[in-house]
Amino acid sequence: MWAFFVGAIYWLRLIIAQASTGRIFMKWPNLKHLHYLVVLHQEQHFNRAAKLCYVSQSTLSTAIQNLEEQLGSQLLERDHKSFVFTAFGLEVVERSRLLLNQADDLLEFADSNGNWQAGNLKVGIIPTIAPFLFEGFIRAISEELSELKLQLQEDTTENLLAQLNRGELDLLILALPMETPGCKQLVIGHDPFHLIVHEEKAASLPSPMDVDALPKGSIFLLQKEHCLTGHAVSACGLKHQAQVNSLAATSLFTLTKLVSSKLGLTFMPELAINQNILDGQGLVSLPAEDNAFREIGLVWRNGTNRMQLFMYIAKLLSPLMPKPTLDL
Repeated sequence: MWAFFVGAIYWLRLIIAQASTGRIFMKWPNLKHLHYLVVLHQEQHFNRAAKLCYVSQSTLSTAIQNLEEQLGSQLLERDHKSFVFTAFGLEVVERSRLLLNQADDLLEFADSNGNWQAGNLKVGIIPTIAPFLFEGFIRAISEELSELKLQLQEDTTENLLAQLNRGELDLLILALPMETPGCKQLVIGHDPFHLIVHEEKAASLPSPMDVDALPKGSIFLLQKEHCLTGHAVSACGLKHQAQVNSLAATSLFTLTKLVSSKLGLTFMPELAINQNILDGQGLVSLPAEDNAFREIGLVWRNGTNRMQLFMYIAKLLSPLMPKPTLDL
């Protein structure tokens, strides 16, 4: 009985405190309206945003105005043809993203009846990892997490991070180090680089290996939007761009064709080599300078409630790495 009275007094005090600030009477913002605001910020155009939200432009505009009235401050500065977000509006957009992501997590949790091993999982993977990990990843999930519905998407790091922050993806598999604001990282393995050369050209390479001593324009890399290029440049001692050929490839498979044509050399991650990407092309693999490597890791949003699932997936994937880094 005493505990009941203590609890009642606590809640009465809380209600009085909230009533004194007016918060108890404040109507909470509609999540759908917050979604409209986030999409408007993404598109920077009322008509495009309305189409993506499946509402009319007037409905979207009214929803934004309702938000401004509820929050008591201006979200947009408007004239008859354009608009810009206020500083307050930008902050509301960021906070709305967090709320919407948490709401999605809640629905996912409810849909799986609280079973962290079930539900939908949308995973984004970069192109220099995806084709060499998909088979093992899918097999591990089907064997260990059979109730999980896996959706995979391949794209560049920049695009995947944007989709993760918008709540369109749940988990990323990226090459690190990489800045991922608002997200957590977990390294699951190291992926050593190897110097790839045609077998007929191997004997002419400097010994010991000195990348900067290679002929000008002799090294082929991927296009700049692929983070592997930056990792190779920083990890493999390419201090001068003179050795890099102006022809940039779109994939690791293209790089192997360039080298097999005896046009030059390239750097290849061991993950790809282990999946037989060099077979039948007359190519040989040599260790890169200073045992250079890239890290491979998982990335997810701060505040997610699916940490248990992500940690379990990390333990499934780490053994698939050339050099696992997690203690199993």
